[in-house]
Amino acid sequence: MFTVASRRILSTAGPSSICGGRNGLASFLPLRCMSSIPSTMKAAVVREVGDAHALKVENDFPTPELKAGQVIVKNQYAGINFIDTYHRKGLYPRDLPFIGGQEGGGVVAAVSDEAAEEGIKIGDPVAYSVFGSYAQYTAVPTAKLLPVPDGVGLDVATSCVVQGLTAHYLTTSAHADLIKTGEWCLIHGVGGGTCQWAAQMAKLRGFKVIGTCSKGKADVAKTLGCDELIVLDEVPGASYEDYESVDIVSRVMEVTEGKGCKAVIDGIGKSTMDISIGSLAHRGIFISFGNASGAVPAFPVLRLIGKSAYVTRPKLLDYSVDRAELVSRADEIFGWLKAGKLNVSVDCAFPLDQAAEGHLYLEAGKSKGKVLYQID
Repeated sequence: MFTVASRRILSTAGPSSICGGRNGLASFLPLRCMSSIPSTMKAAVVREVGDAHALKVENDFPTPELKAGQVIVKNQYAGINFIDTYHRKGLYPRDLPFIGGQEGGGVVAAVSDEAAEEGIKIGDPVAYSVFGSYAQYTAVPTAKLLPVPDGVGLDVATSCVVQGLTAHYLTTSAHADLIKTGEWCLIHGVGGGTCQWAAQMAKLRGFKVIGTCSKGKADVAKTLGCDELIVLDEVPGASYEDYESVDIVSRVMEVTEGKGCKAVIDGIGKSTMDISIGSLAHRGIFISFGNASGAVPAFPVLRLIGKSAYVTRPKLLDYSVDRAELVSRADEIFGWLKAGKLNVSVDCAFPLDQAAEGHLYLEAGKSKGKVLYQID
């Protein structure tokens, strides 16, 4: 819950199309909008799908209008995630044009009546996940806001929203309790991004963890507490490792004494599908949540009969269906962060003017942690 504890009121505001909209809220609620919100803003926009250079920075994109039940957030950071590249390429189609991103963090710049009634105030630090975060301002429904507690930086809080919450549902819910404390979990790509979080959270849940990573990211992966780390050769210029450089299935069976893993968390996709299925224990679950090496191809369900195995293709929206679930997950993550039980690696922050470079960096597999845009 938001508190009404003292937050500095940054400014008063007169009438404004951004804050007032058709209802003219700002004309009679002067402390509910920063006076400095402009009518246009800087944003990284996709007008035609394509490679990273399809992401164009525009300096005169219309600033979103405040609507009922929303706040306007003045962004300081936006997270760069693989799903953003899928939107940009058209793999996951969206209506054109659109502002990229769906993960941001900053301070509240304007509040609706409904937001004010919930105790949300100008200047509150927040993080969120809605479309359009690659911009100076984003309109966010109050149900999607996460209040950032003292002691957690906005860069770390922003990193938490998509990757942290995804790792949380992968390690707490998506496995449908088919894995129990003390049983083995295989997590691909623990050297960067979401699975850095997932490896640590799986350990916090009491699972034994086998992680895979590239040689170039082994230094980071070794700090995560995995019980076994399988280090692979790199694929030059790719965001994933060479999964043929080591016989992973044989190694998994050796480590687990022939039992296999009760859960496999796989964000790599096409290159690891066979490995993931082959590494399962009897009545284990293959959790396929990403496509870093390409989409997982269709396969006959009969492949699962040998171990009576399960497969799921989950997404975050189905594991944060209401505000109670969203806040519950975030509260646990922030609690771990404040207690020092969870370490978050922010790899680098690109200025928004270098929007294409940020995507290229992520897709080239260079990151050893969260990649952000810093927004002025």
